[in-house]
Amino acid sequence: MNRKPAVAGRFYPADPLQLRDAVDNYLRAAVPSGNVPKAIIVPHAGYIYSAPVAATAYARLAPAAERVRRVVLIGPSHQVAFRGLAVSRAHAYSTPLGDVEVDRDAIAQLLQLPFVEYVEQAHTLEHSLEVHLPFLQEVFRDFKLVPIVAGEAEPAQVASLLELLWGGDETLLVISSDLSHYHDYATAQRLDRDTSRLIEALRYEEIVGDAACGRVGVNGLLKLLRDTGRSIKTIDLRNSGDTAGDKARVVGYGAYVVE
Repeated sequence: MNRKPAVAGRFYPADPLQLRDAVDNYLRAAVPSGNVPKAIIVPHAGYIYSAPVAATAYARLAPAAERVRRVVLIGPSHQVAFRGLAVSRAHAYSTPLGDVEVDRDAIAQLLQLPFVEYVEQAHTLEHSLEVHLPFLQEVFRDFKLVPIVAGEAEPAQVASLLELLWGGDETLLVISSDLSHYHDYATAQRLDRDTSRLIEALRYEEIVGDAACGRVGVNGLLKLLRDTGRSIKTIDLRNSGDTAGDKARVVGYGAYVVE
């Protein structure tokens, strides 16, 4: 069973050649520096809005193209309300660029956790995971995916899941999240700067409300980083007023890396 694309042709091009060109252009426009990250936080809107920001993190992964064999991807649920973390019975996630095999062994591990269960409908139409797959397909040669949609879950639950799958250099963790929504440009800049400071300070208890729509995944990662003495830094912070929209009502996007 394959999970079919839900937002191809809307959030990103449905034509494979156009999609590959678009992703490659975003990656080329980014200027990578620093070490290959172990984990990233990246936004998930339509490509014209958020892909320039996401690409700043994805471009840093190029040196690990052969090394990374598993990607753990956590994104928020925009369509279905539920408690806990949702996995899928799908054996692959499909995009116009082809199929990405799901790591069924990792899914079996996660199902041993009391807050992880199959919620198929949480995956069917969800864009917060899907939009990242073409970037991952272009950056990595061959990898398996662990797709997780987050409902209502505690930071400690997400942290324990991430710790279980942390692995070594073969595993990348991707947390999908936008920042503030639908404020004017200046207000969004202020709010998103404040949220970025909290992220860098690992003060996950203070990231609440609409500060980050993927805060369940973000806060779980930050708890794990704080508990294990790791750090995270901001490498890009913009909003839709900077990329492809007007400045009256914007959505914030940040890219963050754990090296």
